[in-house]
Amino acid sequence: MLHQHQYDANGKQLCCTLEQKIHKKTNEQTGCCSTHDQHGHSNDEGHDHNHDHSGGGQTTFQLFFPAFLSFILLGIAIAFDNYYPQTWFTGWSRIVWYVIAYIPVGFPVLKEAVESIRKGGVFSEFFLMCIATIGAFAIGQYAEGVAVMLFYAIGEIFQTLAVQKAKSNIKTLLDQRPDTATVIEEGNAISKKASEISIGEIIQLKPGEKLALDGKLLSEHGSFNTAALTGESKPDTKQKNDSVLAGMINLNSVVLVEVTTAYSDSKLSKILEMVQEATAKKAPTELFIRKFAKIYTPIVVYLAIGICLLPILFVDNYIFKDWLYRSLIFLVISCPCALVISIPLGYFGGIGAASRNGILIKGSVFLDVLAEVKMVVFDKTGTLTKGVFKVQKVVAVGISESDLIKYTSAIEAKSSHPVGSAVIEYANGTGNGISVTNVKEIAGHGLEGIVDGKEILVGSIKLMKKYNIAFDAEIEKIPFTIIVGAINHKYAGYFIIADELKVDSSEAIQSLHQLNIKTVMLSGDKREVVAVVAAGLNIDQAFGDLLPENKVEKVEVLKKQYGKIAFVGDGVNDAPVIALADVGIAMGGLGSDAAIDIADVVIQNDQPTKVFKAILIGKRTKQIVWQNIGLAFVFKLVVLIMGAGGYATMWEAVFADVGVALLAILNAVRIQRMKF
Repeated sequence: MLHQHQYDANGKQLCCTLEQKIHKKTNEQTGCCSTHDQHGHSNDEGHDHNHDHSGGGQTTFQLFFPAFLSFILLGIAIAFDNYYPQTWFTGWSRIVWYVIAYIPVGFPVLKEAVESIRKGGVFSEFFLMCIATIGAFAIGQYAEGVAVMLFYAIGEIFQTLAVQKAKSNIKTLLDQRPDTATVIEEGNAISKKASEISIGEIIQLKPGEKLALDGKLLSEHGSFNTAALTGESKPDTKQKNDSVLAGMINLNSVVLVEVTTAYSDSKLSKILEMVQEATAKKAPTELFIRKFAKIYTPIVVYLAIGICLLPILFVDNYIFKDWLYRSLIFLVISCPCALVISIPLGYFGGIGAASRNGILIKGSVFLDVLAEVKMVVFDKTGTLTKGVFKVQKVVAVGISESDLIKYTSAIEAKSSHPVGSAVIEYANGTGNGISVTNVKEIAGHGLEGIVDGKEILVGSIKLMKKYNIAFDAEIEKIPFTIIVGAINHKYAGYFIIADELKVDSSEAIQSLHQLNIKTVMLSGDKREVVAVVAAGLNIDQAFGDLLPENKVEKVEVLKKQYGKIAFVGDGVNDAPVIALADVGIAMGGLGSDAAIDIADVVIQNDQPTKVFKAILIGKRTKQIVWQNIGLAFVFKLVVLIMGAGGYATMWEAVFADVGVALLAILNAVRIQRMKF
């Protein structure tokens, strides 16, 4: 059956190209599977997904050895021709030497050209290089013929290494995510890969551990940090048979969970798929260059034929060999390698640089959008704050602060309420060993009990009102969660408990302002709490008491006012807004599956400053891509004109094609070495 070329929705050819060959090589090097287009088709024609990647890669020495061997043989031949003439180095012996120098770098390209023609792709990079180099041999320009193929091969190696480095960065980033869980088998707790855990197995989850798979709670109750899923900072107490989701963090005692969802639907699996699909999402600049090259290459081939044959009609002293040489020069220059390879490589370098900084960007199109962002809209809980309760302030009245902390933590230790855990943690054991008796939980109000012989009441303001205990009315104006205490029915003070800001939140906002990017915060939390947080961070605008649909409405209005907008969120409730924004950014370390799946950019370690770094990487990448476009166009145009007029040799053509491609590649790789 005749081979049919595969194309994606944007017209990109998915087979029989140099880029596909390079990606196939780097996939073998890094142990990644082939990239896929958005329709699920493999980009590697005939790629066997059951093969073992572990031993398929070549070392750097193996990649460079053919080029090194060819370079040595070419160098000796040029020396014999120009500097150290040898009597035997003439005629057939000279030709054979150059052919041997050509084979290490030329044979793989000849093979690719034949394969491409067999599959119906005549105007490939491989075909152009073969025609140019074989033509050079035909007119006796052996050194130029070998040099063209040698530099082409070196360029391909550098491309392979650059893409390999970028892919390795992304793979290393993903491998840092925890993917094991403790499973109970025949009464024994064993550590097991999450990918090997089946539906129905029992996971043991210790305090502080994150649940690897979705399931249902088998223990009587458990307290979980659900900020990643709900966007709410208050921990959630689950009862037996309640659903618990991957990403929830166990806060208190050891619990057992029965797995209800396969690992293939987990966060890590989804992100790995996203990495493989990232290169399918091309930037507009890249798509234009592809379409341009598709038309440009065959036109220049026909022009080269015209340069060789048409002068016979109007040149008096027509010499076929001279005009063939000019056409070959024109042909070498026509190869669009510098554009078609260096530009995608520039974007891929940006993706690689981002991954090295803990940022997963799902395609080059989003690097372009990041570079143009005018406003960043943040969710509050879990994005700018840690999503965990901490005691922020203690005020004691008529009693020492240490005694208030001691008595309150002692009685809270008898409760499983997650808010009380913040006080216990803050007390750091000062309430241990104190006699606590007759503890009663008053639903929706707080706790009552005898601590060290004193009657203690601890809970909300409603508890004080219930027992008619006078307290400072000013505390009712405090927007944060408070725990009020009374000793022997006398008001004793209060604890302010609030979600803690991430250490780099303020730096993130300040850095964005330095780029003249506006900042906005949207939250479902109380308007008063949101206002306090926004003022502390110097955020331009802030809105509270918002439901998910209200956030969508706000973002639609902001897009009309400011243009390109990025939204940063982490919970399931943020997914609609992430999808709506020009570029959606998810906090991936604790973020929910839905947010990560929909997002265009994933911040792997949950640091808000990475949003600034992502935008900076987008700007630097776009800068480098346009530098490469300018470099390639200027050099090619100059040498094309010189070649057609007979003022350029094959060496200038080699530089204009492979040399410029190498310079562009080195420029593209430069972004991976930049400090962000």
